[in-house]
Amino acid sequence: MKIAFITGANRGLGRQAAIELARKNINIVFTYRSNQQEAMELVKELKNLDVKAKALQLDMKQHASYPTFIESLQSSLREDFASDKIDYFLNNAGHALYSSIEDTSEEAFDDIIDVHFKGIFFLTQKLLPLLNDGASILNVSSGLARFSYPGYAVYASTKTAVETLTKYLAVELAARKIRVNCIAPGAIATDFGGGQVRDTKALNDTIASNTALGRVGLPEDIGPIMAEILAGNLNWVNGQRIEASGGIHL
Repeated sequence: MKIAFITGANRGLGRQAAIELARKNINIVFTYRSNQQEAMELVKELKNLDVKAKALQLDMKQHASYPTFIESLQSSLREDFASDKIDYFLNNAGHALYSSIEDTSEEAFDDIIDVHFKGIFFLTQKLLPLLNDGASILNVSSGLARFSYPGYAVYASTKTAVETLTKYLAVELAARKIRVNCIAPGAIATDFGGGQVRDTKALNDTIASNTALGRVGLPEDIGPIMAEILAGNLNWVNGQRIEASGGIHL
C-alpha cells in the first residue's frame, strides 16, 4: 500500500483529506501541533477504514526541530509501515491571521511567514529524500491570493508565495517525475481562524452571496479534491493552481 504524509491533519481540511485518502486504500502518517487527543481520534477513525495510521507531533514554527522530526518520521515509516518512502505529501498545516496592514506587528508577520512559507519551504526540502520518484506533492494556497478581503494581507501574501514555490518545485523535481500542485480553497466553514467563516453570520452571508453556488464551503467539499489531485488520475496536471471555491467572485 502507498503512504501519504499530511501536515496538520488532526482537524479541518487536513483531517478530511486524510479520510478521503484512506478511502483510496492509502496508509496515512500525519502531524499535529498540540492536540494529541484529536490526533489519536483520527488515528482510530483511519484504522477503522482498514489502513495503517500514525500521528507525529510537529510545530511548523520550530524549524530547528525539522532534522529530528525527519528522523522520527523515518523510524515510523520503517516500524509502522515497513517502508522508507512516501508517495503523497500534503503541505496543509497552518493558522490564520486577521489584522489590518496598519495594525500588524512584526511578531505576527513573522509568525505567519514562519509557518506558511519558510516552514513549507524547508520541510519540503528535508522531505525530498523520503519521496518516491513519481510521488505527488500538494501545497495549500487560498482564494484570498486571487481576491481581497480586508485583514488578510499577510496571510494571503504568503499564499501567493506558496503558489510561486509550487511552480518552481514542479520544474526542479521534474527529473524525478514528481508532480507538484497547489489547491486554493475558498472560504470554508471550519474552526480555522477561530471559526470566523463558520460562526460569523454576517461574514458567512456575505461570502455565500458572492459565491455562484450560493454557500460557503465545507471540509467535505475540499477533502475529496485534495485526495484526487494527490492520488487520482490526474497524472498530466503539474505546476498548477487549482481553485476550489464554489465560484466565488467570478
